[in-house]
Amino acid sequence: MRFSILTASALTALVICSGVVSVVHGHGDVTPQAVETEGLEPLPEEIQTENPYRLAGGEQYELAQTIGASGYNQNCARCHGLEAISGGIAPDLRLLEEGEFGDEWYMERVLKGYSQNGAYKMPPFKELLSQEAMWAIRSYIETRPM
Repeated sequence: MRFSILTASALTALVICSGVVSVVHGHGDVTPQAVETEGLEPLPEEIQTENPYRLAGGEQYELAQTIGASGYNQNCARCHGLEAISGGIAPDLRLLEEGEFGDEWYMERVLKGYSQNGAYKMPPFKELLSQEAMWAIRSYIETRPM
């Protein structure tokens, strides 16, 4: 009887640990994806300091939000949460400051990433995402309700 309880406990622990390992593995090491920005006005090479699609408003801003939703889900949601609602792994992006100051901080972080003690907590997206894609993602985030 004692052996069967120990065996059952060991098997339970193995199943639980296996589930945890697969969940963690499924969450990490996902290759960032480029974002298709067809239909958005092309931006100059110089990085903008304020969201040009929000400033333009209208159809461009609406399209940026739609494109940004897809880009966010492909590249950001795994850490920052679905619909930009953080589950605690990374900051809740809905809390970013509005306007130009928040835009500058956002763009700096997306371009250069964030490292702590020599390890990247957020990878730099400078070489992967176009400026149009970055601002589209910002457009999506800033319209998510609290």
